[in-house]
Amino acid sequence: MKLATVEAGGQTHAALQVAQGYLPLPARNLSEFLQDTDWLSIASTVLAEHRSDSLLPTAEARLLNPVPAPAKVICCGLNYADHILEMGRELPLYPTLFAKFADTLADPGSEIISTASNNVDWEAELAVVIGTKITNATEEEATAAIAGYTVANDVSMRDWQRRTLQWFQGKAFDGTTPLGPVLVTTDELDPESGLEVICRVNGIEVQRGNTSTFVFSAARLISYISEFTTLRPGDVVLTGTPGGVGMGMEPARFLADGDELQTEIPGIGTLKNRVRLRVNTPIPSH
Repeated sequence: MKLATVEAGGQTHAALQVAQGYLPLPARNLSEFLQDTDWLSIASTVLAEHRSDSLLPTAEARLLNPVPAPAKVICCGLNYADHILEMGRELPLYPTLFAKFADTLADPGSEIISTASNNVDWEAELAVVIGTKITNATEEEATAAIAGYTVANDVSMRDWQRRTLQWFQGKAFDGTTPLGPVLVTTDELDPESGLEVICRVNGIEVQRGNTSTFVFSAARLISYISEFTTLRPGDVVLTGTPGGVGMGMEPARFLADGDELQTEIPGIGTLKNRVRLRVNTPIPSH
């Protein structure tokens, strides 16, 4: 199933995507919907009944960030071998993790606005959304706890990221991590079998990787994270980006004002985000 959070008629709805549009689910968004332990059964029933009188037509619905209120957003910084090597690092024994806030997340079609950095870079990623509370989970338990997968771009302010050894400040700007357009449940996708993760700038491909080459699988990441913090329904885990980021190019390349950033995972969908640079004063390099 493909689940979404949509806006229609001035209201937001958790919804189930079908060919003609969206079937509303009993919640305002997927963050709220996933709190119901029977969410999968409820969605299956709505799909089976498929009442056309409740359908929200595609033309009348705007896709939003599917999970707008996660308690935790945890990211893996290095997970594709090619990206690790292009950044001049060795393959890690343990995941390199950092956190974001919910405020960092953005809608699948929103503008990405930078007021403090001219070194804005792209990082296409597969995002995992948790569907069941877990702590100290095995990989098998972690797999069972996944609600589904969506697309993300961990847009990064590289000058801020380089100011210290900690990445956090370059990764946590408000409204800079688009997520969506839908959440695809685990019965339809398997990252270990291989999903293409693609990024284009103004229609030109800059990244293409495959999740089958993860150093740490989605299940292993979630199991590892659950050893030190409890994950709950609606939490988000970003799984890392493949090679091809702007900072790794010679010379380095960054997003310019007006660029269109497209992030695609076939089987899930495509994010389309326009970049706006609103930097009015010189930014110190150190």
